[in-house]
Amino acid sequence: MSRFLTISLFIALLLPVQLFAAEQVPSEQQMRESVDNLKEPLYTPFIERYVLDELKQLRTDMAAQRAEMIQMTVDKELSAADRAVGYATDTVTYFFYLIAAASSVLVLVGWSSIREIKERVHTLADQEINSLINEYEKRLHAIEQQLSKETQQIEENREKIEHTQEVQSLWLRAGQETSPSNKIAVYDQIMAIRPYDVEALTYKADAVLELDEPQWASNLCHQALESDPENGHAFYQLACANTAMNQFDEAIRYLKQAIQCSDTYREQCKDDPALEPLKSHPELELLLKNTVES
Repeated sequence: MSRFLTISLFIALLLPVQLFAAEQVPSEQQMRESVDNLKEPLYTPFIERYVLDELKQLRTDMAAQRAEMIQMTVDKELSAADRAVGYATDTVTYFFYLIAAASSVLVLVGWSSIREIKERVHTLADQEINSLINEYEKRLHAIEQQLSKETQQIEENREKIEHTQEVQSLWLRAGQETSPSNKIAVYDQIMAIRPYDVEALTYKADAVLELDEPQWASNLCHQALESDPENGHAFYQLACANTAMNQFDEAIRYLKQAIQCSDTYREQCKDDPALEPLKSHPELELLLKNTVES
């Protein structure tokens, strides 16, 4: 009875705590509003570097553990092969003892019969040993192929980690550059490591627009859309490039597609100097009006 009272008291004390914790959980709408209102990245480059280093160390440890497991498997296979060969040798030896005993009985029959038995025994023993050798050679060859495959995979993972770290460093460098020409050079280095990187193409188009090269920027955005047809940043840069080329209808069309991909471009287009010539366009006014009404 005292145990039942203790459990009941514990449940009565725990229930308000769970209700209070449930009330403190933010709703999905609140979390989305918090994400939309972010003014700066959540993590500094140093934290990102730390995470990348930890990821590299984790993959290195996993690769070492995998290599150790493979080595243990190889050792077990070799041990089993040794035992099998020893078993076959003992079997052949005992068989010879049996033949020797039989030969003593057959010595009265004649040397010719004994010679035939010896030749047959040697032939069977050679066949059995060769069969065992061939079988374990196949097993060892399979293990060597598996080791080669695992080694290649480990090397590929190492190269991916190095490329990821190098690209991350280049993005940090591009964020620190103030000259459009220097930014373009950094984006070219990123695309040399990752050809047709959509993000690098769109940011390069942004830098090209700062050099007053709208046609070049338009070509870069179209290349990005070939890889990612739903990339909102590419549509937005196309809108800016067509505005610079006085193709306002095309600019409005691309701006609508960008807003369809992400509603944040509605607010961004209000203060973007590249879209200043569109301020008097009726379609842009309609987009902004829809924003206010929604």
